[in-house]
Amino acid sequence: MRIASLLASATEIVCGLGLGDRLVAISHECDYPSEALDRPRVSRPRFDPYGLDSGAIDAALRESMVQHGSAYELDAERLQELAPDLILTQAVCEVCAVPTSLAQRASELLDHRPKVVSIDAHTIEDILASIAAVAQAAGVPERATELLAQLCDRIARVEAAVAGAPRPRVLALEWLDPPFVPGHWTPEMVALAGGVNLRGEAGKRSRQQGWEVLGGLDPDLLLIMPCGYDMAAARVDADRHGGLLVGVAGRAVDEGRAFLLDGSAYFNRSGPRMVDGIEILAALFHPDRFPGGDLTGRAEVWHPSTGR
Repeated sequence: MRIASLLASATEIVCGLGLGDRLVAISHECDYPSEALDRPRVSRPRFDPYGLDSGAIDAALRESMVQHGSAYELDAERLQELAPDLILTQAVCEVCAVPTSLAQRASELLDHRPKVVSIDAHTIEDILASIAAVAQAAGVPERATELLAQLCDRIARVEAAVAGAPRPRVLALEWLDPPFVPGHWTPEMVALAGGVNLRGEAGKRSRQQGWEVLGGLDPDLLLIMPCGYDMAAARVDADRHGGLLVGVAGRAVDEGRAFLLDGSAYFNRSGPRMVDGIEILAALFHPDRFPGGDLTGRAEVWHPSTGR
């Protein structure tokens, strides 16, 4: 079976299931694992995000949605050449990745009419179910059993380690201009790692909030995890909005409990590395109970004076 992945988390799932040799195409955003990155990329954004700050990206995304109904476009001719039997896409967030509707329209133009499977995860349970669904669609349902067992065992170890510990109050931000608090699976990740998520509801969409609304929360920890940003990009954006971040979480910043996180790798994607994200959070919330080892490149203390 030939698989085209239009979603970064789907690519990670495919490779986690040991199906990387069947992957014939990936999306513009796919960046992990390294062995999959030589595949043709069959999607692209309708604007160039390079050098844009979060406010400019937000404006460009909104304009693309108004003008085109999607922030992305597919290379249907390349898909025709690659002839996938299975196309993996999503319907969770139309501004984050290629939506199911676009993939479905493209598939209808292909001579061989591939099957389109949408990974529509909103919770951790949904993410785990998506892994099983991809394995099923690829004709190898048994391959999901071992991977799911490993992931669930790691989650259980975190829960056991932090059980009964005082739970810090956590403010997580998925975007800074305008500020968004997380929904979907991220509030669950915070809870499993032993924290109390102050804003954002599990299983619901991420939600825009005003800085003035966030100002009275006084969190014990601040998590800066912009959607689609790696650590370097998160640091630049945090420094740009440093005064606002200090305004909503001054105590956490002063105590060295404001953290930059690689949102793209460990928090924004509905794939196996979500479990890495839970472990990272547990190490930040409860380092005495769940030592996380070297978190370099995955989580770093942020100070507005140095950006580190």
